[in-house]
Amino acid sequence: MGTLQAPATIFLPMLLIVALTFVAFVKMAIERAAAVKGGQDPAYYKVYLGDPEPEKTRAAVRHWDNLFELPTLFYAACLTAFVLAAVSGWTLLFAWLFAACRLVQSLVHMSTNNPNQRGGAFALSVLGLLALWVNLALTIAGRL
Repeated sequence: MGTLQAPATIFLPMLLIVALTFVAFVKMAIERAAAVKGGQDPAYYKVYLGDPEPEKTRAAVRHWDNLFELPTLFYAACLTAFVLAAVSGWTLLFAWLFAACRLVQSLVHMSTNNPNQRGGAFALSVLGLLALWVNLALTIAGRL
Protein backbone atom coordinates (compact mmCIF):
# COMPACT_ATOMS: atom_id res chain seq x y z
CA MET A 1 0.00 0.00 0.00
CA GLY A 2 2.96 2.31 0.54
CA THR A 3 3.97 2.25 -3.12
CA LEU A 4 3.62 5.50 -4.96
CA GLN A 5 0.64 5.89 -7.27
CA ALA A 6 0.10 8.28 -10.16
CA PRO A 7 0.01 11.66 -8.38
CA ALA A 8 -3.08 12.89 -10.25
CA THR A 9 -5.18 10.07 -8.78
CA ILE A 10 -5.43 12.13 -5.58
CA PHE A 11 -7.71 14.51 -7.45
CA LEU A 12 -10.44 11.87 -7.92
CA PRO A 13 -11.68 11.88 -4.30
CA MET A 14 -11.28 15.66 -4.32
CA LEU A 15 -13.55 15.88 -7.38
CA LEU A 16 -16.17 13.85 -5.53
CA ILE A 17 -16.19 16.37 -2.66
CA VAL A 18 -16.29 19.28 -5.13
CA ALA A 19 -19.26 17.70 -6.93
CA LEU A 20 -20.94 17.11 -3.58
CA THR A 21 -20.47 20.78 -2.72
CA PHE A 22 -22.21 21.89 -5.91
CA VAL A 23 -25.06 19.43 -5.31
CA ALA A 24 -25.43 20.83 -1.77
CA PHE A 25 -25.55 24.35 -3.20
CA VAL A 26 -28.35 23.41 -5.57
CA LYS A 27 -30.22 21.67 -2.73
CA MET A 28 -29.85 24.78 -0.55
CA ALA A 29 -31.09 27.06 -3.36
CA ILE A 30 -34.10 24.82 -4.01
CA GLU A 31 -34.98 24.71 -0.30
CA ARG A 32 -34.64 28.48 0.06
CA ALA A 33 -36.81 29.11 -2.99
CA ALA A 34 -39.42 26.71 -1.58
CA ALA A 35 -39.27 28.48 1.78
CA VAL A 36 -39.90 31.87 0.18
CA LYS A 37 -42.71 30.41 -1.93
CA GLY A 38 -44.12 28.92 1.28
CA GLY A 39 -44.17 32.26 3.08
CA GLN A 40 -40.63 32.91 4.30
CA ASP A 41 -40.04 36.66 4.21
CA PRO A 42 -37.51 37.32 1.42
CA ALA A 43 -36.18 40.26 3.46
CA TYR A 44 -34.80 37.66 5.89
CA TYR A 45 -31.98 37.01 3.41
CA LYS A 46 -30.68 40.58 3.52
CA VAL A 47 -29.01 40.15 6.94
CA TYR A 48 -30.53 36.86 8.15
CA LEU A 49 -32.67 38.49 10.83
CA GLY A 50 -36.31 37.79 11.55
CA ASP A 51 -38.29 34.59 11.57
CA PRO A 52 -35.87 31.69 11.09
CA GLU A 53 -35.93 29.51 8.01
CA PRO A 54 -37.97 26.30 8.11
CA GLU A 55 -36.11 23.29 9.54
CA LYS A 56 -35.71 21.58 6.16
CA THR A 57 -34.19 24.73 4.67
CA ARG A 58 -31.92 25.26 7.66
CA ALA A 59 -30.65 21.67 7.37
CA ALA A 60 -29.73 22.28 3.71
CA VAL A 61 -27.96 25.53 4.64
CA ARG A 62 -26.09 23.85 7.49
CA HIS A 63 -25.03 21.06 5.16
CA TRP A 64 -23.66 23.61 2.67
CA ASP A 65 -21.78 25.29 5.52
CA ASN A 66 -20.34 21.95 6.65
CA LEU A 67 -18.69 21.49 3.26
CA PHE A 68 -16.47 24.49 3.99
CA GLU A 69 -15.27 23.24 7.36
CA LEU A 70 -13.50 19.86 7.59
CA PRO A 71 -13.18 19.43 3.80
CA THR A 72 -10.74 22.36 3.75
CA LEU A 73 -8.28 20.16 5.65
CA PHE A 74 -9.00 17.40 3.15
CA TYR A 75 -8.22 19.63 0.18
CA ALA A 76 -5.03 20.81 1.88
CA ALA A 77 -3.94 17.21 2.52
CA CYS A 78 -4.62 16.12 -1.05
CA LEU A 79 -2.77 19.09 -2.50
CA THR A 80 0.12 18.51 -0.10
CA ALA A 81 0.34 14.87 -1.18
CA PHE A 82 0.30 15.91 -4.83
CA VAL A 83 2.94 18.64 -4.45
CA LEU A 84 5.24 16.33 -2.46
CA ALA A 85 4.68 13.44 -4.89
CA ALA A 86 3.54 11.47 -1.85
CA VAL A 87 0.44 9.84 -3.30
CA SER A 88 0.73 6.27 -2.05
CA GLY A 89 -1.85 3.54 -1.79
CA TRP A 90 -2.40 4.52 1.85
CA THR A 91 -2.86 8.16 0.89
CA LEU A 92 -5.51 7.20 -1.65
CA LEU A 93 -7.21 4.79 0.74
CA PHE A 94 -7.54 7.45 3.43
CA ALA A 95 -8.63 10.11 0.91
CA TRP A 96 -11.31 7.82 -0.51
CA LEU A 97 -12.42 6.84 3.00
CA PHE A 98 -12.98 10.50 3.82
CA ALA A 99 -14.75 11.22 0.51
CA ALA A 100 -16.98 8.13 0.67
CA CYS A 101 -17.98 8.79 4.26
CA ARG A 102 -18.75 12.43 3.46
CA LEU A 103 -20.89 11.24 0.56
CA VAL A 104 -22.85 8.95 2.90
CA GLN A 105 -23.15 11.75 5.46
CA SER A 106 -24.42 14.10 2.75
CA LEU A 107 -26.97 11.62 1.45
CA VAL A 108 -28.34 11.21 4.97
CA HIS A 109 -28.18 14.94 5.76
CA MET A 110 -30.01 15.89 2.55
CA SER A 111 -32.67 13.17 2.86
CA THR A 112 -33.78 11.66 6.18
CA ASN A 113 -31.33 13.75 8.26
CA ASN A 114 -31.05 10.97 10.85
CA PRO A 115 -28.37 12.20 13.30
CA ASN A 116 -27.32 8.67 14.28
CA GLN A 117 -26.65 7.61 10.71
CA ARG A 118 -25.12 10.96 9.83
CA GLY A 119 -22.94 10.94 12.94
CA GLY A 120 -21.45 7.52 12.21
CA ALA A 121 -20.46 8.54 8.70
CA PHE A 122 -19.06 11.81 10.02
CA ALA A 123 -16.97 10.04 12.69
CA LEU A 124 -15.50 7.67 10.09
CA SER A 125 -14.72 10.60 7.80
CA VAL A 126 -12.85 12.35 10.62
CA LEU A 127 -10.82 9.19 11.26
CA GLY A 128 -10.03 8.93 7.55
CA LEU A 129 -8.91 12.55 7.46
CA LEU A 130 -6.81 12.11 10.59
CA ALA A 131 -5.19 9.01 9.09
CA LEU A 132 -4.53 10.92 5.87
CA TRP A 133 -2.71 13.67 7.77
CA VAL A 134 -0.77 11.22 9.96
CA ASN A 135 0.30 9.40 6.79
CA LEU A 136 1.45 12.69 5.26
CA ALA A 137 3.22 13.75 8.45
CA LEU A 138 5.16 10.48 8.52
CA THR A 139 6.09 10.93 4.86
CA ILE A 140 7.25 14.48 5.49
CA ALA A 141 9.20 13.46 8.58
CA GLY A 142 10.83 10.66 6.63
CA ARG A 143 12.15 13.16 4.10
CA LEU A 144 13.77 15.48 6.63
